[in-house]
Amino acid sequence: MMHRTLPLSDGASVGLIEVGPPGHGGEPLLLIHGVGLNARAWAPQIAALAATTRVFAVDMPGHGRSDPLPAGARLPDYVDWAARVITALGVGAVNVAGHSMGALIATGLAADYPELIRRIAILNAVHRRTPEARAAVIARADAIAEGTFDASAPLKRWFTDEAQDAAPRAQVARWLAEVSRDGYAAAYRAFANGDDVYADRWGAITCPALVLTGDGDPNSTPDMTRLMAASAPRGRAIVIEGHRHMVNLTAPDRVTAALRDWLQTPLMAETLGMRA
Repeated sequence: MMHRTLPLSDGASVGLIEVGPPGHGGEPLLLIHGVGLNARAWAPQIAALAATTRVFAVDMPGHGRSDPLPAGARLPDYVDWAARVITALGVGAVNVAGHSMGALIATGLAADYPELIRRIAILNAVHRRTPEARAAVIARADAIAEGTFDASAPLKRWFTDEAQDAAPRAQVARWLAEVSRDGYAAAYRAFANGDDVYADRWGAITCPALVLTGDGDPNSTPDMTRLMAASAPRGRAIVIEGHRHMVNLTAPDRVTAALRDWLQTPLMAETLGMRA
């Protein structure tokens, strides 16, 4: 596993975990984590999938070792950033799996940069929040920006009290304690206002789209997951029972199995040449 810094065309730097040497079998896979975390949040999937594909896990802007975006950045700015990352990798079109905020970025990539994308996997994404849910998440964004946010609050939403969640919960708590407050606040603001930015674009996303969540996720709900998948021409919904928002850490084997199947989904013949 290689930790390195990837320079972008605009002079910014991106923290990156890379597994698998150039020429390694399989198509390249880009992993994008959620707000407040870092590339290591994909550790189980990195370890399992590196045997068959070249894996790149990035730190989002203002997280880990990645430079922040300019003040006031919104979701499309993060999508444009991810497109620059893919171009800088120099591996051609990629498969993209995103979690939470990373899932919104992956959706935007498929909508705005289809030539760069082979398949998308959307884990624990939000889609058309209710007015009450939107008000609550905007209030959390304000609290983060003001420095009054209760850091234990996301852990209560993301994990159950079951023993199986204890270790990943403790690890995520450490990551939340390490993250740049400014980077966290900026990304959370984009996340809070991002649930409907690409909501009307799902019908035009023609690549294979896996949409997955846990049945106990109170914000990235099973209904949202099923609606996104049903709206995509090649969408598939998976709801994993007994898990919440950090399902890739609390049910890693089941998530990895779903990703393996997704990576084997055939591309449409007419797009193979464009995405080779």
